[in-house]
Amino acid sequence: MVIGNGLLAKKFYSYNTSDSYIVFASGVSNSGNKLKSEFNREKDLLLNTIANNPGKTIIYFGTCSVYDTMLSSSLYVLHKLAMEELIAKQAGNYHIFRISNLAGKTENPNTVLNYFAQHILNQSPFSLWTNSSRNIIDIDDAFLVCDYIIQNALFTNEVVNVANPANYAVSDIVAALETHFNQKGNYSLVEKESNPVIDTSAIKGIIAKLNINFDSNYLPRTIEKYFPVK
Repeated sequence: MVIGNGLLAKKFYSYNTSDSYIVFASGVSNSGNKLKSEFNREKDLLLNTIANNPGKTIIYFGTCSVYDTMLSSSLYVLHKLAMEELIAKQAGNYHIFRISNLAGKTENPNTVLNYFAQHILNQSPFSLWTNSSRNIIDIDDAFLVCDYIIQNALFTNEVVNVANPANYAVSDIVAALETHFNQKGNYSLVEKESNPVIDTSAIKGIIAKLNINFDSNYLPRTIEKYFPVK
C-alpha cells in the first residue's frame, strides 16, 4: 500500500498492491512549514497506519537536513526526527530512508530545483546563499537504491541515508540552471552558510551495483531531464 500522492508516492506506486509493505509518503511537503496542524496531521495518520496494519513493514522518508547545522533545529526537521522515533517504537518492522533534495517531475514549488528554475524563468528576485550547498538526487536514482534495499531486506529497522555522494554549491546550481535556460537570474548575494554533511558510505556498494553514475555531469543531466527547453 502507498499512502500519499506526491513525488515519492507516485514513484513507489508499484508497491500499492503489496500486502507486505506500507509506503508512507504523505508527509509535510514544505520544509519551511511552521503550522503545527500539518505536523499533527502526519503524526495522526502515521499512528493510525501503524495500528491498522500490524505485521506490515513501514517505509518512511526522513530528511538529510538533519545533517545541516543551520536547518537541524527547524520545526520540520525536529518533526521528522520525532516521526522516526515514533516508528522505531511503534512499528515491528520498518525502513527509514533519509532522502536529500529530490529532483523530479513535480508541481511542488518548494523543491530546490523547482524554486530556482521558476525564479530564473519568471525573473523573480531571490536570495543566493554564497557559502551554502545542497545535495541533489534524481527521484529515479533514489527509488532504485530504496527499492534494492527493501527487496533484499537490507538495513531492516535502521535509518539509511539515500543521497548523492557529493553536494553542489548553491551558486553552481543556479549557474547550471542559468546556462540551461540561457537566462540570468535576478538574485542578490547573501552571506549564509548551510551545508549538509551526509554520510553515504552505507549505500556505496549499492550505487555501484546499480550503475548509478554520480559524475561531474550529473547535475546538468538531471536539469536537462526534468526541465526540457522548448
